[in-house]
Amino acid sequence: MSTLTSALKTETTKQILRKTGIRPGPSLRQRKTPHYRMPSLEAAGGYIVLDKYRGPEIPKSEWEDLTFTTYATDPTTFLAPITSANGEIELKGFWEYGKYDLDGVWTDNAKKCPTLVNWVESMGVRFGRVQLLRMNANTLRECRWGLHLDDNNRGNPENNGWVVRIWLELTDDPSSSLVVRPTEFDRKNEVQIKLPKFQQVVVDSEALYHGGYHTGAETRYAVIVSVESGPDLERWIESQRPK
Repeated sequence: MSTLTSALKTETTKQILRKTGIRPGPSLRQRKTPHYRMPSLEAAGGYIVLDKYRGPEIPKSEWEDLTFTTYATDPTTFLAPITSANGEIELKGFWEYGKYDLDGVWTDNAKKCPTLVNWVESMGVRFGRVQLLRMNANTLRECRWGLHLDDNNRGNPENNGWVVRIWLELTDDPSSSLVVRPTEFDRKNEVQIKLPKFQQVVVDSEALYHGGYHTGAETRYAVIVSVESGPDLERWIESQRPK
């Protein structure tokens, strides 16, 4: 991508492209459904900043030595699937196999990151996608251009809990933040959640527009887990509140 093309990626440009129809609107829409949603998460505005991870030390090899892949549409962001719909190292949506984003199957990457696997299993909740993010530095402007909603609940039966995501930051950089907004262009109500090393955050990422921001020189790594809302997750969240 040329410098000029990159420089044109601003919120103002995106709004113009939306209005002219040159850039289509987001494929996902915020919606209310009968799924169970956690009152504590809704009352907090869709995100809860937890305490930092308190478990055993996680060796760097557990995030640096995994097998990564990427989407053709975003060659700058790489993901290492620790689970997938069928246990293969791929980024296909669970719905492509007639499943919804729960009951993920461990991939070969899971064998390389036992501490992270134990962290996920220690929650005691149903989980779907478990992916390790690898991302290069970006600007806040680029982050805001890419704000999006996640597709967490496609095909999820309404008698299930609403699927949300848990974020675990693995790298240590003071600039790392998760940017969230209630609507795509609502900069006034934007929140930048600081992500120091081992910070844990619960995010309703299908309700909040969000994106990662990281200006540091080092590559950024984080774990993102899809989990089912419900009493089990609520108990885990309470156990992870800052003391």
